[in-house]
Amino acid sequence: MATYVNSIPGQDAASKHDRQLPWNTLIWFGALLALCYAPVLYRLVLHWSNDEDMGHGFFVPVVAGYIIWQRRAVLSAIKPEPNLWGVALLLWGAVQLMLGTLGAELFLARTSFLISLVGVILFLGGTKVLRALAFPLSLLAFMIPIPALIYARITLPLQLFASGVAETILGLIGIPVLRDGNVLELASQKLSVVEACSGIRSLLSLSFLSLIYAYFFDAKVWMRWVLLFGTIPIAIAANAARVTLTGVLSEVRADLAQGFFHTLEGWVLFLVALALLVLFHQAVNWVYRLLYGKTTEVSQAV
Repeated sequence: MATYVNSIPGQDAASKHDRQLPWNTLIWFGALLALCYAPVLYRLVLHWSNDEDMGHGFFVPVVAGYIIWQRRAVLSAIKPEPNLWGVALLLWGAVQLMLGTLGAELFLARTSFLISLVGVILFLGGTKVLRALAFPLSLLAFMIPIPALIYARITLPLQLFASGVAETILGLIGIPVLRDGNVLELASQKLSVVEACSGIRSLLSLSFLSLIYAYFFDAKVWMRWVLLFGTIPIAIAANAARVTLTGVLSEVRADLAQGFFHTLEGWVLFLVALALLVLFHQAVNWVYRLLYGKTTEVSQAV
């Protein structure tokens, strides 16, 4: 008498269903989270619209969502293992939201949204799902503006550095200049390196782009950190070059140091900084192949 054990109806479908994430529940919790944080998110979008330093904020959730969509096959293969630590994170986020709202501390209220989002994913999907989404979730930090206190401490040194470099280079090429803090006094006019010219805008945008570039063009995870730290000197140098170039152009024509030409100059130097980031990536890979290429070839031969 023959028996068949491999043809149980619905067995494959059931096992596949067990591995699938609870998408309906995730969407439901996500909608509730968005509803609870609607006032915070609304003010955050307004901040992106009114603050030129945060113009990249509109692209952050879009890029993060695209990366998550790209990983849908990986996520579908993970068996959900709900973790109760997610509830603790949700409580943490709720308390932080309350404190941020009562104390009118925007940074606390905005970061509590990320904490609550991680809590929902951990509670419903488990650590494996959270690990698979770690990179796109970390990108969401770029959509939150830096606290005003830290922003002030960063921008002033950047302003002084850019104006100091500009003073040195302008003097070397024969353009008389006198610097008083972050103000450059030229023969034709006085240039003030204000907060908008500190370079923080290009630093934030370039840092975000460095992670995206590393994700799509290099499989090595550590390369993301290398390029992220590499953007710091590149962005600072590019901004110093922009201030210097503004000083040079202002001696040719005063209107070149303001308005459309000044904005165009910033975009051109940002593209130059982006090109330098790509060259830096190529240089790091060249050094990596030089140091580990032969070792890899020997191991493959063995």
